[in-house]
Amino acid sequence: MAELVYFDADADAEDVLKVLRSDGACVLVDAIGKDLKSRVCDELQPFIDATPSGRDDFTGKLTARTGALVARSKSSRELVMHPKVTELAQKFLEPHTDKIQLHLTQVINIQPGQGAQPRHRDRLAWPQLPSEIEPQFNTMWALTDFTEENGATRVVPGSVNWPSDRRATDEETTQAVMKAGSVLLYSGSVIHGGGQNLSDLDRTGVNITYCLAWLRTEENQYLSCPPRVAKELDVELQEMLGYTLYGYALGYFSDPDGVTEVNDLRPPEFALDRSPRTKASSTALITD
Repeated sequence: MAELVYFDADADAEDVLKVLRSDGACVLVDAIGKDLKSRVCDELQPFIDATPSGRDDFTGKLTARTGALVARSKSSRELVMHPKVTELAQKFLEPHTDKIQLHLTQVINIQPGQGAQPRHRDRLAWPQLPSEIEPQFNTMWALTDFTEENGATRVVPGSVNWPSDRRATDEETTQAVMKAGSVLLYSGSVIHGGGQNLSDLDRTGVNITYCLAWLRTEENQYLSCPPRVAKELDVELQEMLGYTLYGYALGYFSDPDGVTEVNDLRPPEFALDRSPRTKASSTALITD
């Protein structure tokens, strides 16, 4: 059976990236302390308790998926902007972008009796994307211990370069067994899936993923974290949510209530009552 590589949380970034590029996944052990983990759990538990389970075998009929974590949990923002993880995400994706964005935030709570999720690649959110472009950098933060019995994420190391029609066997699949506070890092191209929960307790993880800033995101951050909430966040988190232009043009808006006195094509930062941080992104856009 294939094995995952485990790193200390302070491991050299290039060593981690080398494994991610070849295997498609690895684990950072004890990436957050008990205090942050406890705060995240306390803030999210009411939402987890209120979330209905999935509608099919893929989302999991005994699996609850809770989103909008940036708006709902202040402590979850620390996971989103974790310095080590965002550094790795930026470097991993930078061959195809100079900016990354938040793709989705989701608690995945696998309940007792849930079967294994079908193995898949997350990059299929964009089915027409050329295979040579890696679009996505994913994390699964363990809020409870992840064990073989309770449904630790199943991963197929090395599957990132497999032909699209090759199917993984159980012998090629391993599980991301890890203690609470650790984080599984994995690419959009690696084959993976949620595990089967044969235990008597929930397996709870926080799935936070990043993607190329010029792609459409799976979770619509402008709706999950609208301007009235986003304007109170740190600037770096606002931009991770997509409240900034990509390049010269992508992401501008016009005020639906009327033409402004300066220009009708405005960068997203204006919706948060602030100006862009760079001259290039502050230029209002006029196209032919």
